[in-house]
Amino acid sequence: MPLKTHLFIATAMAASLTLAACEDASDKADYDAAPAAAETEMAVEAEMPAAEPMMEDAAPEAGTIVVVAAGTDDLSTLVAAVTAAGLVDTLNSDGPFTVFAPPNSAFAKLPEGTVETLLMPENKETLSAVLTYHVVAGEVMAADLVQAITDNGGTYTITTVNGAPLTASIVDGNVVLTDATGATATVTATDIDASNGVVHLIDTVVMPG
Repeated sequence: MPLKTHLFIATAMAASLTLAACEDASDKADYDAAPAAAETEMAVEAEMPAAEPMMEDAAPEAGTIVVVAAGTDDLSTLVAAVTAAGLVDTLNSDGPFTVFAPPNSAFAKLPEGTVETLLMPENKETLSAVLTYHVVAGEVMAADLVQAITDNGGTYTITTVNGAPLTASIVDGNVVLTDATGATATVTATDIDASNGVVHLIDTVVMPG
């Protein structure tokens, strides 16, 4: 075989080997790059903050005592009285307070014309005295009041914001309040939550005397 032919074959084989080597190197680079890219993606995901879990069925926060009363149709007379007495800001403040709240039916028990008379501007001081007789400083839950009555031999004296006392006792399984005139009111619903205290419903308007 002529020398020129030998040189041509050798050159062709060398070029073929070089091309194969380049292809192997390229494949290896691609193979090595794949896990590196995956690691980079995982690192980025690791740096991202986890999504906050969504709170399902979160209960809305209760409003103040005034807001709770205003949202209850059966307490509309009480809300009107609180407004007329200028006590809205007080019962919207931090408190906490416990309110023994008479519903509309309790105000309806008063002698005819009593509510209308109390709502007159000239009777604001008297109305305020009556309403603050239904308010206690601090949050007194129903269970706490029952425990206090039990611990004190069956009766417990409650000091109201008015300054005059109410006497609490248990009659036929119900908490009963006796006012300064000797009249009684039965607690009919308890532990109505407010952001600045608690509300209990009573069936009669109590009087400070």
